[in-house]
Amino acid sequence: MDPRPTLLVIAHGSRDPRHAATVSALCARVRALRPGLRVEVGYLDFNAPRVPRLLERLSAEAAGGPAGGRGVREVVALPLLLTRAFHAKSDIPAVLREAAGRLPLLSIRQAAVLGPSPLLTAALERRLAQAGVRPGDPRPTGVVLASAGSSDPEAGAVLAETAREWRRTAGWCAVRPAFASASLPRTADAVRELRAEGVERVAVAPYVIAPGFLPDRIAAGAREAGADVLAPVLGDAPEMARLLLRRYDDAAADRARGDRTALSA
Repeated sequence: MDPRPTLLVIAHGSRDPRHAATVSALCARVRALRPGLRVEVGYLDFNAPRVPRLLERLSAEAAGGPAGGRGVREVVALPLLLTRAFHAKSDIPAVLREAAGRLPLLSIRQAAVLGPSPLLTAALERRLAQAGVRPGDPRPTGVVLASAGSSDPEAGAVLAETAREWRRTAGWCAVRPAFASASLPRTADAVRELRAEGVERVAVAPYVIAPGFLPDRIAAGAREAGADVLAPVLGDAPEMARLLLRRYDDAAADRARGDRTALSA
């Protein structure tokens, strides 16, 4: 039995097939960085396997089921989310608690969400560089940091602070948060505001992990307002894979210290 906890990456899921393909590519990069670590992916909606079913399968292995020899006793459940909002605070904990109550052979620990982190801004800069824009370019650039959006005030505050800090560390002439849903301003409005302030070049950096409906809305807003540059989503950027492992290691270290936040029954 592997003494290391299994890493369970929890993604939201989407009807858009690009979503699951991107999550799979990111997890493949995680496996390449940490050979031998078991990495599983479960979804909250739309895609399979759903998180409860996947945990049931892991529990069956722990009981000596059909995958004998790969028994799992401990799981680090890592939300594939950039901010702490409804899914991280309510939805995912409820799913994990329900599963832990039914599956006493498993010890399940929820890791922290991915953001904020300097690795995220490094991934954003990588994607902007792919689109032709780098911090320190002679031409002044303003960036719209465009997220999916949340009605949770904590998520909005974290995005605003990320924008302020990124402007300070990268030297952009401006960084403005924007949202595809739930909050304002929208991407197109933020682009227009920067234009009105005289910003010469405006780039839109999607603060989202995988393609889907809301990322497409961000892209449409960038095109509508005439942004000069639209970066790709974060996807399987190397920094993203390193960040997943950092959050996994932090949660595993908490478990080793005897932290009592595990969700086991």
